[in-house]
Amino acid sequence: MNSGRFVDLAFAKRLEMVSAVSGQECAQALHVFAPHVVTAAEEIAGGIAVFTGVDSPVTQAFGFGLDGPVSAAELDRLETFFFSHGAPVTLELCPFIDRTLVELLGARPYRLEEFSNVLVRDIAGAEAFRPAASGVTVRTAKPGEAKLYTKVVTDGFAEQVPPTESLLEVVEGFFHRPRGQCFFALVDGEVAGAAAVAAQDEIGELYGASTLPGFRNRGVQAALIAERMDWATQHGCKIATTTTGPATASQRNFERAGFRIVYSRTKLVRKREIEKESE
Repeated sequence: MNSGRFVDLAFAKRLEMVSAVSGQECAQALHVFAPHVVTAAEEIAGGIAVFTGVDSPVTQAFGFGLDGPVSAAELDRLETFFFSHGAPVTLELCPFIDRTLVELLGARPYRLEEFSNVLVRDIAGAEAFRPAASGVTVRTAKPGEAKLYTKVVTDGFAEQVPPTESLLEVVEGFFHRPRGQCFFALVDGEVAGAAAVAAQDEIGELYGASTLPGFRNRGVQAALIAERMDWATQHGCKIATTTTGPATASQRNFERAGFRIVYSRTKLVRKREIEKESE
């Protein structure tokens, strides 16, 4: 059950590094199974910047500005990381960043792109996680099912996010994370949805969840949430976390499962200015 844990800078840093390492490990997995994809990751100012393609949703930085004052040189270095790969600078910022970073960003042409909510739930103890819905079963994904997992996840998102080659690659990259596990939900024996979980620093990160259109509103996500919390508990986690868009069905599903919003992230983006040639 949720204990109403106080969220301070130290706890926020733990949560942000879960997301940062997640992107880093996706890049590392891509480098192994898809070496044709250019990937890079760099630790800067307490965070991790990741590149897995110009249009990849994983190409962004987490945890930046949570280790104290940030210098202009460090922000320059972060911007160079993205610009050198031909990508815009994309920063996922939590509200605990140092004030110096706020001032630096205010002096540069960043634009606000979106918000997201970070949710947590305590999972330690003898609590049993079982979905209330009947007719839904969940099984672990097998090593050879990366393509099936990728198709189910991206097909479930296709109405809002048409699958691109970069998206297909990073979803498969998450499948190959060594510290994680992917699951399939089945309804009457048919694959109806999929989701993933990973364990880090006693925190279970729940992500990559998707339900195929023909199986919605049948308890698929409730079953996947329960199964992943159980997996996280079995792997030594005391906390579960996830990130959702504001007021989405995903947020509602997690709140029903006992999660609560602890803070919101702000995504800022800076595109590289095209320098005019001197006349």
